[in-house]
Amino acid sequence: MTMSIATFDDWVSAFRAWQADIGLDRRSVEPFSFETKYGTLAEEEISFGDFAGARRWESVRQIPDQRIRDALLNYIVYQGDTEFASAEQQRHLYDTAPSAYDLRCLTRVMAEEMRHGYQMCHLLVTHFGHAGRLEAEKLLQRRAYHKQRLLGSFNEDITTWLDFFTFAQFVDRDGKYQLRMLSHSAFAPLARSMGPMLQEESFHLGVGFDGLRRVLLAGKVPVALVQKFFNKWVPTAYDLFGTDNSGSAHWGYVWGLKGRYDEEQQTSPADRAHLNETARQLYCTEITELTARLNQYVPADQPPLRLPDQTFHRRIGAYAGEPYSVDGTRLSPGAYAAHLVEVLPQPEDLALLHRLTTAPDWLAPKKSRGPEPGM
Repeated sequence: MTMSIATFDDWVSAFRAWQADIGLDRRSVEPFSFETKYGTLAEEEISFGDFAGARRWESVRQIPDQRIRDALLNYIVYQGDTEFASAEQQRHLYDTAPSAYDLRCLTRVMAEEMRHGYQMCHLLVTHFGHAGRLEAEKLLQRRAYHKQRLLGSFNEDITTWLDFFTFAQFVDRDGKYQLRMLSHSAFAPLARSMGPMLQEESFHLGVGFDGLRRVLLAGKVPVALVQKFFNKWVPTAYDLFGTDNSGSAHWGYVWGLKGRYDEEQQTSPADRAHLNETARQLYCTEITELTARLNQYVPADQPPLRLPDQTFHRRIGAYAGEPYSVDGTRLSPGAYAAHLVEVLPQPEDLALLHRLTTAPDWLAPKKSRGPEPGM
């Protein structure tokens, strides 16, 4: 797809071409409006880092250092890349929706992910000149299904609804953390973008949790098979928090671009050397509690669901490529290769899941009040 973007209207035309290129039937998302949404800020001043107390920057020209402008551009590009990637990953699930309700949920999730990418590209095209237009164009050129997206989770295949529910539960939940951290940004247009995005993201998290609850409540898919999808997706979510002892996270904090998840509640100085680790640990605490809630629906005669250890199947950080098992035991290379076959979804698992999910009762009916809140 060849594009030339000079204005945001040009980008919108390219966005529509991208939708067609990935095979999306645009009629499915017609009820949803693709537009920019900006919320309000609790305070106009920068609340952390070396510029704390100064007014937030309304334009890139106000940012005092090119390194800060480059880092800000990078944050926006990475966030936008995840949004378009998610839609690419989920695009074929329309054909296998378990119910009209699930189809509506999928359509809303995909439409909102595309809107979030739309929002990030509006920032790029509006504020960053030629460099921003170029990056906004590239966001529509990479493809998740060609393994071209910038982060590992978003190059994995989502071929089943169990993938979708698990992805929404764990990977989208990482997205909540990233959006919250960016909501504190010194760049006011980015910070104002986060409120509406977080509100929409909450629905995605609810779809994930409630979908897994309904799978377990129906009792047709073995818990051991659900566990394999946890093992597939949770390590990729750990990776999304970035490397340990991250210099990029350190400078992002120093420059006021990306705060701590709970920055507004903090009274102690940030551990700038371990910002990613701190955020990841908060995330782990949350998903541990959510997994305990899901285990209420696991029959007593089946093993409970558990989260893989943070050392397992990592591709980023101190444990990247290291041969640890799902329970954190270090294995020999040969034993590790065999272990991966045992604990991750294999072709025969996908075949079994396909057979099970052709039955109409593999997924319990939705709650009358809809998905549980995700936030």
